[in-house]
Amino acid sequence: MPLAATAELVAAARAAGTAVLAFNVITLEHAQAIAAGAAAADRPAILQISQNAVRYHAGVLPIAAAAAEVARLCPVPLGLHLDHVEDVTLLRQAADAGFSSVMFDAGALPYDHNVAATRAAADWAREQGLWLEAELGHVGGKPGAPASAHLAGVRTDPEEAARYVAETGVDALAVAVGSSHTMTTRTATLDQELIVALREAVPVPLVLHGSSGVPFGELRAGVGNGIVKVNVGTALNVAFTGAVRAALATDSSVDPRRYLSAGREAMTAAVAELLAVLPEPSGAPALG
Repeated sequence: MPLAATAELVAAARAAGTAVLAFNVITLEHAQAIAAGAAAADRPAILQISQNAVRYHAGVLPIAAAAAEVARLCPVPLGLHLDHVEDVTLLRQAADAGFSSVMFDAGALPYDHNVAATRAAADWAREQGLWLEAELGHVGGKPGAPASAHLAGVRTDPEEAARYVAETGVDALAVAVGSSHTMTTRTATLDQELIVALREAVPVPLVLHGSSGVPFGELRAGVGNGIVKVNVGTALNVAFTGAVRAALATDSSVDPRRYLSAGREAMTAAVAELLAVLPEPSGAPALG
């Protein structure tokens, strides 16, 4: 199946009262597991590759090409998204590398500089036919971010968010509502009232980062209240690493396919489980 455009996946989810899950790809096994899990659940999804993953692979083309080919072989629609890009040079490689969307991250800059940089990125992305996501507020768990997602002033303010979207022209906004990156346990509590306020204030789709640490009930409620794109990364790494450790503890083979396949199967199950958490689409035709 041809690659799906992120904009179309998000729009379809929004119209159907649900969300689309975006899973981080680090290795080929990640991409294969996401595709297999999406196929098993019969739900669309997004393969997203972060700037850190690009750095790990010493360039965007190898991992993007591999992920795109995996997506094309999948029987359900899959998109390709470039995530948490701070490097403008990498941003400008997105279209040629096959991505339909980018999350441009200028969150470390002062507000006015953030707006200027993000406006320039959004203008360029629109010229290339790319959908652009940005972030306002501080989702914890990343270098330079506040240590807690519950500190005063870290969450996204609805009035500021509406102004930011108008000033930057972005297509979607990632918001800080209580989740945190790199959490390995599901103990985060989302501010559901804030999600509703943001949905009412902001005209573009809302994105939740750090979803691996959000309990399933909280996640489902957040989607019901207005989250349209849900990013997941650490949950796949937890499943993968646990399965690899277990395989290595009981198998003396030196063939990496033995333990990598165990990790891939565990990630596939995690993807299918997460997709089943989302509210069922209602009132809109499915893509594909």
